[in-house]
Amino acid sequence: MLTLAKFLTFYHVAKKRKNSASGIDPEYLKKQKEALVRKHRQVIYLNDSEMAAIRHYCDKFRVGTKAVLFREAIMEKVLSELDDNHPTLF
Repeated sequence: MLTLAKFLTFYHVAKKRKNSASGIDPEYLKKQKEALVRKHRQVIYLNDSEMAAIRHYCDKFRVGTKAVLFREAIMEKVLSELDDNHPTLF
């Protein structure tokens, strides 16, 4: 199962590598990069107290982009639930 930490590690490593220095097929790198493009938009609504909590958290921990915070929190929850509830044979 792909965990959020593994995904983020792969993403950051792939992002830092140079195409010409790595010796990897440029077409393969292009497909990998295209697979990571985010093209599905989701909108959430928060009430005043939820938004205040998010603002407080972002100020306290110096979070610049709330999208990253939401994406990481959601994916961590989803991946942990999928890992905990995997199908069993018996």
